[in-house]
Amino acid sequence: MKLTVIGSHLCEDTRNALEVLKEKNVEVNFENLSESLDSLKKYLSVRETSDMYAGIRAAGGIGIPCFILEDGTKTLDLTVVLSKLS
Repeated sequence: MKLTVIGSHLCEDTRNALEVLKEKNVEVNFENLSESLDSLKKYLSVRETSDMYAGIRAAGGIGIPCFILEDGTKTLDLTVVLSKLS
C-alpha cells in the first residue's frame, strides 16, 4: 500500500505514526509541513475542504498527521490505516 502522510517532524503524533508505519514496511510519501510550502498548501486544501476537519477547525486545532491512502481515502486515524494493511 502506498500512503501519503501529511504532518510535521515537529509533531510527536506524526513522528510516532511514521515509526509505526516504518515497522510495518509501509511505503510512505511524507509531506512535511515544516519544510515545504507546497506540502503546507496541499494540507490546507484538505483541512479547509474536508468534513473530517470540522471539529478540529472549530477547536482551533491543526489535525496532523493526516493519512491519504492510495484509493483516495483520507483519515486522521492511524488504526484505520493499519486495518487496511491486512
